[in-house]
Amino acid sequence: MQPQLNTNLLNKDTIAALATPQGIGAIGVIRLSGADVFNICNTVFGTKSLRKKDLNKQASHTIHFGVIHDGDIIIDEVLLSVFKAPHSYTSENTIEISCHGSKFIQQQIIQLLVRKGVRLANPGEFTMRAFLNGKLDLSQAEAVADLIASNSASSHQAAMQQMRGGFSSKIKLLRQNLIDFASLIELELDFSEEDVEFADRSDLKNLVLTLQRIVQRLIDSFEVGNVLKNGIPVAIVGKPNAGKSTLLNVFLEEDRAIVSEIPGTTRDVIEDEINIDGVLFRIIDTAGIRETSDIIESIGVEKTFEQIKLSSIAIYLFDAHEITASELKLIVEELQPHLNNSSLVLAANKMDKEDADYIKREFSDFPEMLFISAKERIHIDELKKHLVQLFDNRIVNTTETIVTNARHVEALRHTNSALIKILEGLNINISGDFLAMDIRSALHYLGTITGEISSDDLLANIFSRFCIGK
Repeated sequence: MQPQLNTNLLNKDTIAALATPQGIGAIGVIRLSGADVFNICNTVFGTKSLRKKDLNKQASHTIHFGVIHDGDIIIDEVLLSVFKAPHSYTSENTIEISCHGSKFIQQQIIQLLVRKGVRLANPGEFTMRAFLNGKLDLSQAEAVADLIASNSASSHQAAMQQMRGGFSSKIKLLRQNLIDFASLIELELDFSEEDVEFADRSDLKNLVLTLQRIVQRLIDSFEVGNVLKNGIPVAIVGKPNAGKSTLLNVFLEEDRAIVSEIPGTTRDVIEDEINIDGVLFRIIDTAGIRETSDIIESIGVEKTFEQIKLSSIAIYLFDAHEITASELKLIVEELQPHLNNSSLVLAANKMDKEDADYIKREFSDFPEMLFISAKERIHIDELKKHLVQLFDNRIVNTTETIVTNARHVEALRHTNSALIKILEGLNINISGDFLAMDIRSALHYLGTITGEISSDDLLANIFSRFCIGK
């Protein structure tokens, strides 16, 4: 079912945009889409001798070598790709012009096309047309933007799974199950005077309980989905001079943070990203935890505890020669209330000295502890592998379908609330008309995810965040 939309979203004019990034490169690709695209391009494309080549007569998915010309003036030699409706990205007649990467050439071709009647595309307008023409549902269309923005193997995999319809299929199945019962309830209302019951209330209750479990799993998966898109936050915490800034620099392989023998050098949060085995981590260097009379440093310490709560993983880094095992146990107990759901990693630093064996025996009660030297880069790879393993364990413990979109999880929460109302109504045996209202509410929110129910304002907001040319 396609959404009911205003004609301003359903316009059929021919649009064009640069599909490759702005700037100078080997080639640039200009994308056009619309019913009249072949006729327009016929006026500017031809052979080197400027002989016309009727694009309307060319087969779909073919590439043609020629020139773009303005009258007798040749602008560039190009390759022109032909995609005929409905076998194109937008489901409309589409052409892609591969020209040389000169900004001047690209601008000249686009300006020529505009003079011939083409309109410059709005952000995301090609993908919006794909959605409006039934090529993609709304959640798949949103996954296109996620795919373009993916910067790790895990975020790429999540976006591909959603774009291929894995999430949509699950939502549509949930919705169809409810529709089947809703139709029976509506039928009861048509025969209300005869006091008949077509929808078995116990079967409906079992269905709603099943749907609620699935919806809740999808909601819970958003925590993992969010870090897939934005990176897993990892806070490096510890006392001053434990080597936190050194560890950050080693992770990033650059001097991102100031390293000094003076305690309390880091007074604010320093953050950067690192890709480890296809997983994106946001490494956060924090101020050293200690009591201080320095107002600025104390603010930094407060921010450290905030970061511990917000992070998925907290690395407690300490100088292995400055803390005893009993002191570390007390520190871990003090950290526990701040951890929230974070995983705590204990890392004994400065293990490049001669008493390494003694230190390992001292902390033998901590079997998961890692012994490293940030300065000498000893066992840093083991620490990285441990971070990836912690992430993999979280993935294993969640549903295979992962929600990565905040709009989707909000709709799922509303769906869950509607399902709760259905259950409450069934428990007190409310009338069919009130039950139907709650079922319609759940159907509405599920429909907003895939775009079966949508508004112009919602679509405009979603697609405005796309890049122009997509």
